[in-house]
Amino acid sequence: MLEANNIDLFYGASQALQDVSLEAKKGEITCILGRNGVGKTSLARAITGRHGIKRGRISWEGNDITRMSVAQRAQRGIAYVPQGREIFSLLTVQENLKTGFAALPRAKRKISDDIFSLFPVLKDMLHRRGGDLSGGQQQQLAIARALVMQPRMLILDEPTEGIQPSIIKDIHDVITILRQQGQMAIVLVEQYFDFARNLADSYAVMDRGAVVVAGRIGEMDEEKVRSFLTV
Repeated sequence: MLEANNIDLFYGASQALQDVSLEAKKGEITCILGRNGVGKTSLARAITGRHGIKRGRISWEGNDITRMSVAQRAQRGIAYVPQGREIFSLLTVQENLKTGFAALPRAKRKISDDIFSLFPVLKDMLHRRGGDLSGGQQQQLAIARALVMQPRMLILDEPTEGIQPSIIKDIHDVITILRQQGQMAIVLVEQYFDFARNLADSYAVMDRGAVVVAGRIGEMDEEKVRSFLTV
């Protein structure tokens, strides 16, 4: 479904991605692993259109989206849960969820009950401000907001960062359910090895802006991958 080929991305004179390629398939979880600062978020930003690329091609569902805007990609079913969550702290939970409507035609603008089946805590907090939620609850809200868009690809950037273990387990379970439903490709950006290994179908390890190891999870050389994650 997603093919990113030979991507170069720069921030000014600094090269963040160098000849990076990645594939993500519907019904599977593709994990991008690596330490902080190696280009994982830059790759997510390239896929979602938040930063233009210097070279390469990105295709989605057989269409070239390389020069499309963030909004155009969202309308094509690409949803992004950014690192740090970036929920609207002064808006209520319900209002935060409704911001996901922006990418949908008016007839499809509804919050499915499935959202609250996945995140029951949010149903009890609909009228509370986002800023009043715990960090783990805000992460659940950020994922739920993306799911309101009814995406066909979901990109999750460091969903376990700064989250308590009980919420990490809940997020693990939600991602597992989404994969089992088989309706979307899931790209998981992560540096927490065990979390990623237990979820991923395929993986790509990044270092210094390049993919250094990639493959199917069943063929992973765990020791080699861990060597790129240790400081």
